[in-house]
Amino acid sequence: MAGHEGTRAAAIGALEAGERFLVAVGGDEVVNAVAAGILEWSGDAQSDAVLGVVAGSAQCDFIRTFGLPADPAAACRHLEGEDVFPIDAVRASYGPNATLARFVNMAEVGLGGAIARLTNRLPMSLGRARRFVGFWSALAAYRGKEVRLRGDRRGWEGRANNVVVANGQYASGGYRLSPRSWPSDGYLDVLVMRGPKSDAFTMLDKAVLGEHLPNPNIMEYRCRTLSVEAARPLPIQADGMVLGVTPATFETLPKAIRLKV
Repeated sequence: MAGHEGTRAAAIGALEAGERFLVAVGGDEVVNAVAAGILEWSGDAQSDAVLGVVAGSAQCDFIRTFGLPADPAAACRHLEGEDVFPIDAVRASYGPNATLARFVNMAEVGLGGAIARLTNRLPMSLGRARRFVGFWSALAAYRGKEVRLRGDRRGWEGRANNVVVANGQYASGGYRLSPRSWPSDGYLDVLVMRGPKSDAFTMLDKAVLGEHLPNPNIMEYRCRTLSVEAARPLPIQADGMVLGVTPATFETLPKAIRLKV
């Protein structure tokens, strides 16, 4: 989190100094931090700031929705020219003090948050096995909870393992979890995982291409604002960052980021 805050502060500092083209070099957490800096500087409104991304070898699900390359040389070629694509962002508030956060790709409330929280506690020395160990350890311990969702278009109450709040399509290292999402339509795509928790791994093969939907165990709907409450606090992650716990609210910020494509 300290690195995230430093990157966000550096982005704000560059914008205040007059820069208008910021490039996030790294994975989803770096993209999140730079985008959050742009949004905080602009007051969550549209601005003339432009976000570019060079992922390199870092895991970056965000760029997959737009077909942007991870390879540094190819990514740098995309930074040339004047083509930009306005995309939505999301403002979230969470916890008893309604702490603010912003993100551009995808958040999870429940099992996804628990996986991220446990994974982040594991030593970096595990390398690629870190995500694997975090996933299975969190899954073994997790129990579905009663949740209450309230949106501007509909509400829902019931037992669920995970609630996905999506702006982009990809997460978890290349899985197309929300294939119907398009991050310039002004809507959040909400997926409520209400089946057995074993769905978290039995659907993985289909989720690579987004073929796990439609599914009777996954409720889908769209909204501009969403609140999530539960009898017991549920962990939240957004773009790989562990935020905190419910209650939480999510709100679209239409076309608040100009992405270099």
